[in-house]
Amino acid sequence: MNTIYTYKTISTLTEAEFKDRGSRFLGFSFPINSVEDTKKHIKHLKELHPKAVHYCFAWRLGSDQTSYRANDDGEPSGSAGKPILGQLDSFGITNTLIIVVRYFGGTILGVPGLINAYKTVAHECIILNTIVEKNIEHFYTLEFDYTVINDVMRILKQYQCTILKNEMNLFCQLKLGIALVDEEIVLSKLKDLRSVEIKNINQ
Repeated sequence: MNTIYTYKTISTLTEAEFKDRGSRFLGFSFPINSVEDTKKHIKHLKELHPKAVHYCFAWRLGSDQTSYRANDDGEPSGSAGKPILGQLDSFGITNTLIIVVRYFGGTILGVPGLINAYKTVAHECIILNTIVEKNIEHFYTLEFDYTVINDVMRILKQYQCTILKNEMNLFCQLKLGIALVDEEIVLSKLKDLRSVEIKNINQ
């Protein structure tokens, strides 16, 4: 089996709109990193659009794309969240949330009409965005003496590791992401340095 080293996601927030027989469907796409991010964005849109009747959404998380959710928020089952999720999957993107806010226009659209509306506005959100490819990373903490900081930072810079948190004192601690494709060589180089303690924090 070939190892997968990257994943695709969106780069920024985009908005799109679709209208059908008086109903307005406002779509919003967000790059996300956690379930907490999804809750924050949904709460914010409910505050911005208090008179809307539905806040349907779908998200997918993780480089393995196994974590996801689709929510119809009161629309007929399968008519909203599933079409939105289907667009995420058709573009092969993850770490992405799409929320569609609906203002009811007085005419019942029926399940086929709803599926078309939610699918269309989700599709527009994605094509208006920029899809980017990112490295899958594994996460570690490093603890080391300040005297080897230059050697540590040189390795991390060479392999473009992501520094998530750093505490630089006489004894230093870093939380970082190492691209899966470079993981073996980066860990090998770090282990060659004096007094560097490495802890895997992926679990």
